[in-house]
Amino acid sequence: MGRRILLIEDDVNLIKYIEEYLNAYDYVVETIKDFNNVEKKIFEGKSDLILLDINLPKFDGFYFLKLIRKKLNIPVIIVSSRSEEAEQIRGIDLGADDYITKPFSIGILLAKINAVLRRTSSVNENIIEVNKVKLYCEGMEIITDNKSMSLSKNEYKLLKIFFINYEKVVTREELLEELWDEDEFVDDNTLTVNITRLKKRIKENNIQLTIETKRGVGYVLK
Repeated sequence: MGRRILLIEDDVNLIKYIEEYLNAYDYVVETIKDFNNVEKKIFEGKSDLILLDINLPKFDGFYFLKLIRKKLNIPVIIVSSRSEEAEQIRGIDLGADDYITKPFSIGILLAKINAVLRRTSSVNENIIEVNKVKLYCEGMEIITDNKSMSLSKNEYKLLKIFFINYEKVVTREELLEELWDEDEFVDDNTLTVNITRLKKRIKENNIQLTIETKRGVGYVLK
């Protein structure tokens, strides 16, 4: 499943346009059906990025942006017809990661989404997060839903390269290179043993991650 985008927009035609385009690039777009329940949808915590309009029923987008920034570190891109410089400055000052004015190029919107997700995934070098699971590099542990799992040196090295390349195939050669150091010889069998052990520990600790084997190529974290 692709990255999840929460689209907070009330223009039905624009919703359909954005949704169809982003779906084609493997993004899952969730929309707001009831504007009385926007906060609930936001704080379900299932989204990787929020596209936020300003002119909305009930409360405007700035209201929701303030709420988001009080509790969440999720990236937000404002997509609004309010093109005045003061409005754009206000949005950025309140914590938006980018501001796009309508009308806009859908290709540029996609490029900005990709850029913001790349930037925010690496903004904190000590913490890498995928699928609501956080890898703490300094403490060598993963934390999710108030559960933690400490990692051995090799488990940490493997998970770090998997997290950085989330949903992308990592070859066995890349993993061997990551594990190898001057103090320990790592061969193909050692890699297999380490991967098998890591898969088992993830399952035993009910961590919502899966390491899939791509036979003859390598592995992919989902």
